[in-house]
Amino acid sequence: MEKILMTRRGFDALDAELRTLKSVERPAVIRAIAEAREHGDLSENAEYHAAREKQSFIEGRIKEVEGLLGLAEVIDPAKLSGAIKFGATVTIVDEDTDEEKTYQIVGEAEADIENNLLNIKSPLARALIGKEEGDSVEVRTPGGERSYEVLAIKYR
Repeated sequence: MEKILMTRRGFDALDAELRTLKSVERPAVIRAIAEAREHGDLSENAEYHAAREKQSFIEGRIKEVEGLLGLAEVIDPAKLSGAIKFGATVTIVDEDTDEEKTYQIVGEAEADIENNLLNIKSPLARALIGKEEGDSVEVRTPGGERSYEVLAIKYR
């Protein structure tokens, strides 16, 4: 199996989610199922069916998170330097609009573009890997070709 790269923050967030799923969510849904069973006929019991569906989701997510954590390779960006690589926090500027953006390049499991966590497998991250401050990159996006200049690289 291939290792899944993660930052410490991403690993800790998944670990916390797993603990919550096992210690809070799972017992709550078990109680909800027991309560719904007390209402009698299960074939027409919407609460029972909803609780069973939620239980199925929780159990599936537990297995998924356990699998991710089992394959995780935690990378500490603070110990890295140099050209852009996994874990780098990169500030870029769009050469057409002069709009600046800052992203941290992270693994697929912790990527969240709304929080500026850029998936290492995304076209932009792949174009940035190996670049230095001052370099320009061309990226093919769904909206067309974009040109960016690397303004800053930080590892924290």
